[in-house]
Amino acid sequence: MRTVNEISKLTGVSVRTLHHYDAIGLLKPTKVTPAGYRLYDDTALGRLQNILLFRELQFSLKDIKAILDNPSFNSDEALTQQIELLELQYKRIGKLISFAREIKRNGVINMDFNAFNKSEIEKYKAEAKAKWSNTKEYKEYEQRKNNGYDSDTANQMMNIFSELGALKILPPDDKAVQDKIGELQSFITDSYYTCSNQTLHTLGQMYVNDERFKTNIDKAGGEGTAEFANRAIEIFCSGK
Repeated sequence: MRTVNEISKLTGVSVRTLHHYDAIGLLKPTKVTPAGYRLYDDTALGRLQNILLFRELQFSLKDIKAILDNPSFNSDEALTQQIELLELQYKRIGKLISFAREIKRNGVINMDFNAFNKSEIEKYKAEAKAKWSNTKEYKEYEQRKNNGYDSDTANQMMNIFSELGALKILPPDDKAVQDKIGELQSFITDSYYTCSNQTLHTLGQMYVNDERFKTNIDKAGGEGTAEFANRAIEIFCSGK
């Protein structure tokens, strides 16, 4: 067990911040002595490690608490996502350094603002939040799962992606493609949880950013189906 002062010295997090994390339920001490001293074990230290990594990635304390309190939260999988996000930030910082050096050498003529683009990082953050946050969609999914699913549900969903893959010869805004996206949205709502346009948009990003989703969808509909589905979903969601 470590005291709050020892945790502060070990991690660089102020005692005041640790007290605040306790107050909002983000990081409760493992034990509080009769004298009122907070004590933390290795499990609590592991949770603090996740908190600090998510904070470094600019997640809000509210979002971090929802993610860590999710019953399905998997520390190993989350760490993989955190590494991917940190690598994206590392690359982005490298671009910004090169950009600044270029300005110093040549002035501000022909400035390229792509170095400031954070869209790829935001996509990964959206994926992490959608995957781990304790959202109403997740609660609805858990409730339906507890009530029992048809074992063929996953196969039915892959059939939709197979049919969507057959439509790749068409532009993603074609009516037949958009109707198939509407069918996908309805199937998710009927089988898993209420799939709003916002939720569907986030899922579309996961289809291309999560290798497991991408592999399974491309296996069902042929190479490029996940990317095609994401483009079609973006059009579908922007049109309503």
